[in-house]
Amino acid sequence: MFHFILRTVPRPVLIQLSLIFSKIAPLIYYGKRYEDPISGKTYRKFLPYGYSGRAKRDNVLCPGSLSLERHRLLWLYLKEKTDFFTAKHKVLHIAPEQCFYKRFRAMPNLDYTTGDYNSPIADIHFDLHKAPFDDNSFDVIFCNHVLEHVEDANQCMRELYRIMKPGGFGIFQIPQDTNRYETYEDKSITSEKDREIHYWQKDHVRLFGLDYKDKLAAAGFKVTVEDYTKELSPELVERYRLPKGELLYISRK
Repeated sequence: MFHFILRTVPRPVLIQLSLIFSKIAPLIYYGKRYEDPISGKTYRKFLPYGYSGRAKRDNVLCPGSLSLERHRLLWLYLKEKTDFFTAKHKVLHIAPEQCFYKRFRAMPNLDYTTGDYNSPIADIHFDLHKAPFDDNSFDVIFCNHVLEHVEDANQCMRELYRIMKPGGFGIFQIPQDTNRYETYEDKSITSEKDREIHYWQKDHVRLFGLDYKDKLAAAGFKVTVEDYTKELSPELVERYRLPKGELLYISRK
């Protein structure tokens, strides 16, 4: 049933429904086995997530914060490896995740703006191919699980570089096949069924490979690749339900 809802309910409606669900789910799934480092709360289990095939995973969606494994990894990285929680930053958060946006907005050190094409929780709605911001506008930019959806990922990367301030950084997580070097993109693959087979999800238009770093560099970024789960104990990786081996591409200007 949960996977059926994910597949059939439009994204803006799903976001609204999930806000209601997150209020009651922590009571249903209360326990001590797993922990969400974002909220500090514990649960007996997390929920399944993903549409089908390789995207479908068990025990990954936190019932309370609605964080996924990639969100918890990003939170830990920001907390332990950056000054995001302490220094003053002007932040643009594209496609803001529900587990983050209220927390980030409440942080007194951040000048925080959210943007998306159609999300009901975004401050500004725009097309990332032509972002409505001046050059050198933001210290920090998040744009996670967006670039696999857009028509021209290279153009969107160039826009992210353009609006980032010199000395700023961005994290742009993507689904990635680490067994493939070259990004897989075929314009003739147009049906939802075929996209699900080739790109892991029906609304993806490409599957990034290990050349993602090269693509970011071509847009102008200086890129550092971090496999942060290697710095954590296996026990913590399991307790937080983190994506072991997921690469973070820290993109700086």
